[in-house]
Amino acid sequence: MEKSKTIAGHKHILYDHKKMDIQELTQRSLEFYDLMDQRRSVRTFSTEDIPSQVIENIIKTASTAPSGAHKQPWTFCVVSNPDLKKKIRESAEAEEQKSYEKRMSERWKEDLKPLATDANKPFLEEAPYLIVICKKAYDFDQEGNKVNNYYVNESVGIAAGMLITAIHNAGLVTLTHTPSPMNFLTDLLERPKHERAFLLLPVGYPKDPTYVPALKRKSLEEIAVFYG
Repeated sequence: MEKSKTIAGHKHILYDHKKMDIQELTQRSLEFYDLMDQRRSVRTFSTEDIPSQVIENIIKTASTAPSGAHKQPWTFCVVSNPDLKKKIRESAEAEEQKSYEKRMSERWKEDLKPLATDANKPFLEEAPYLIVICKKAYDFDQEGNKVNNYYVNESVGIAAGMLITAIHNAGLVTLTHTPSPMNFLTDLLERPKHERAFLLLPVGYPKDPTYVPALKRKSLEEIAVFYG
């Protein structure tokens, strides 16, 4: 069997896939569901440090996400500097305060009550790491010419989902934080003009003890339709 071949003028490599029997396939799918079903959004973090290698592995996992034309239109900004985390918290809370006072509808605020959230975001300083995912609307080639990226929001959204999964799989917790607008993150992180903050994730261990809302996920029947 050839290890590689040229298709449409470009090199392709042989895909190495291990086929499992039905029992193993079913067992692995169930075990992974059971693991991910324990995932919760956590807002109280321990300040205990985490090896940087773990964070690097998590980001590398997220970077395996598919993307439009394989452009990989993302940058993962990892923040552990206490002074920078403090500035991020101050700016985020200022935007959140405006949201709670002026931007959010009464229905929105009512829907948030079971989560017990407010404009205060101490986790932005408590968590040992903040990961800010930036999306790149376009890139530059080696000559400095602007080149388009494709399906940017979709691609970065998939990578964000894989990042969250990798965080939980590693035994850590996170929270999807989206202060709006997020221009302050682009400024504080000194990102170039073609990058915009997409999502902010604090990463760490949960504080002991930590309590989370007693929420119930929709059933399979409520979220899926099967066409057999």
